Amino acid sequence: MVPGYFWRRRSYMERTMTRLSVNINKLATLRNARGGNEPDVVAWAQAIEGFGAHGITVHPRPDERHIRRSDVHALRQVVRTEFNIEGYPSEDFIALVLAVRPEQVTLVPDPPGVLTSNAGWDTRTHKTFLREVLQRFKASGIRTSVFLGTDPELVAHAADTGTDRIELYTEPYATQFAGDPAAAVAPFTAAAERAHALGLGLNAGHDLNLHNLAWFNRHVPHLAEVSIGHALICDALRYGMANTVELYLRELR
Repeated sequence: MVPGYFWRRRSYMERTMTRLSVNINKLATLRNARGGNEPDVVAWAQAIEGFGAHGITVHPRPDERHIRRSDVHALRQVVRTEFNIEGYPSEDFIALVLAVRPEQVTLVPDPPGVLTSNAGWDTRTHKTFLREVLQRFKASGIRTSVFLGTDPELVAHAADTGTDRIELYTEPYATQFAGDPAAAVAPFTAAAERAHALGLGLNAGHDLNLHNLAWFNRHVPHLAEVSIGHALICDALRYGMANTVELYLRELR
């Protein structure tokens, strides 16, 4: 084989497919349930990259019930694809991100203690706040993304914040998918077109899985990246991590 052929081939494929970032929060949840360091989230992040994932996502929360601040610093030392840190932009979170300098930061409107992300930003109401926070990250060369629903007006307000991308909150799509896939995806198609027209990059995440991912990917234009955690880790219990990452990549090709 010609030296470097595999990586050149992979680089071409990455340019022509939606990228997969694996959220490893659930691995940290499992570790924390027992204490110790099993599973080792840093080692698993490296393995997941080796299995073909294009990035690693974490969402540290104030109570450290899954990803810890120490994990974030340790992961920065080993992640070689794209490191994406999600979270509510408290001063502690902002300081952590600026210290670690991931490739991407995704702002999520999670109040303290919430179980999981369950809504996008009201970018009309919080525009000034978001703009000020995003400027701090952009000054450090960190790509920015804002977690958002599909309301076209809020997409426009998101563009006014100066964010590089939005991440569409896809739980409503996942909930409606089984009953009517076309109706479920339609608002996301429209939001994607609106975002692209405004010069925004497009990510998506929340409750995407092996059943609904391919349809979403085919019908939502300009999709750069999906972030998937819970469903992928659950599938890994059945299929093994290497096989599961490959199954998700197949859905995106």
